[in-house]
Amino acid sequence: MGLCFSPVGDSFRFRARQFPGLISCTSIDWFFSWPRDALVGVANRFLKKIELPTDEIREAIANHMANVHLSIEESNVEFLSQERRYNYTTPTSFLELINFYQMLLGKEQGAIVD
Repeated sequence: MGLCFSPVGDSFRFRARQFPGLISCTSIDWFFSWPRDALVGVANRFLKKIELPTDEIREAIANHMANVHLSIEESNVEFLSQERRYNYTTPTSFLELINFYQMLLGKEQGAIVD
């Protein structure tokens, strides 16, 4: 059985204090960044649900999303060196980027039709 917690925010500290057995009897599985090919593949899978004029446009959007996500990871390293604070970019944030794009595109397409 797996249980996943994000180390960001107060909720993790609160849960850890509430259930000390979770911490003392836990093994940590670190999650690493997704490679560029995986990001492009996931973006393509979600973008297939959207009607776009050509597959070339779909591929370009997927590549752009991967570039944005990877550039944020690079900025996180720079932010840590300058501010001595961590900022995390997770696979969930990449999925949120895709969902945000889908929502915004649908909204704009609806505005054009109206």
